[in-house]
Amino acid sequence: MPSPERALAIADQRSAETLALLRRWVEQDSYTAAVRDVNAMGALLIEAFGLPELELTTRAGNGYGDHLCFRTAAWDREPARRLLLVGHHDTVFPPGTFQGWHEDGPRIRGPGVLDMKGGIASVHAALAALSEAGELASLPLAFVSVADEEVGSPDSRPFTAEWAKGARAALVFESGRPTDALITQRKGTGSVSVTVTGKAAHAGNAHADGINAIWALARFVDAAQSLTDYAAGVTLNVGTIAGGTSKNTVPERAECVLDFRMLRRADGERVMTELRAAADRIGAELGASFELDGGIRRPPLERSEASVALLQRYAACAAPEGLGQSESPLLGGGSDANDVAQHGVPVIDGLGPRGRGFHTHDEHIEAPTLLARTRALIRFLSAW
Repeated sequence: MPSPERALAIADQRSAETLALLRRWVEQDSYTAAVRDVNAMGALLIEAFGLPELELTTRAGNGYGDHLCFRTAAWDREPARRLLLVGHHDTVFPPGTFQGWHEDGPRIRGPGVLDMKGGIASVHAALAALSEAGELASLPLAFVSVADEEVGSPDSRPFTAEWAKGARAALVFESGRPTDALITQRKGTGSVSVTVTGKAAHAGNAHADGINAIWALARFVDAAQSLTDYAAGVTLNVGTIAGGTSKNTVPERAECVLDFRMLRRADGERVMTELRAAADRIGAELGASFELDGGIRRPPLERSEASVALLQRYAACAAPEGLGQSESPLLGGGSDANDVAQHGVPVIDGLGPRGRGFHTHDEHIEAPTLLARTRALIRFLSAW
């Protein structure tokens, strides 16, 4: 097994450069819907990851920024040892809403510094150090960074799948938790838009002739919410609702959007079956028509013996760097780790620097943990 000491020393020497690189990335807006900004961020990644051992593959986004993959030649030569690293370079902040780089002692605040440009910076620092130490070329690895993760990866999912299939393991560099807990399980996510069409009528003169779309939708909402089962890890939430035109008109149209989460894919499929059955039953009883659009967006990341073994392997590399090695409790939000795991790949997530406040204007990292995560990754890759 190659010694990591030279690469570790190089990472130490370059820590100020890594921080400066991260600052440049954070100061570049990359809100998912602002394709030009996302691609400007992608261009910065292409520049930074232009290491001699890495070959770039770009997939043009369809309505989103471009998706990127950097891989070594050993990825093609040694398929049995492939290791996939995963990140995303889009953020949730529209231009002008949260900007800049703000330092307060060891705390660094800024858009995407935690979610997840900090994680990408640790990947870059580790690969650059291994490159200079002459060890990167022998590693069969690929690093994928997508441009639409913050909206559920609707465009990049097939691209990520291409690299996930056949990988022996995957590391995902989402936001590090305050205790450095490593993620082995996440709930799956789903979304359904519901539109109900009834029949308009005058509420006073022709009430009996109308079909009240709001009433039909209200009954559907009650049926949907009743599918929540906390013991099974299933939740449904109708988050928005609209309908009608005036108080004295029987409403012809009403609509809502609901979110659902599940621990097991089978539960998500059951939810969709029961939602459709409720819509059919209520529609038949009231004479209204229902249209349901959506379904499971991200399947759950289910904990497995293989993912726990991968966690233990990484934890052994994190311990010498003073990082926590515990396993995170179940998380309700999904990530690209959910999609990668569907291809039979053991996955651990949350390998970015420690921080808090992702998706808020207090998003920040603890700067010393950027180097600690870099060093832990170098140890892991050297042992790989």
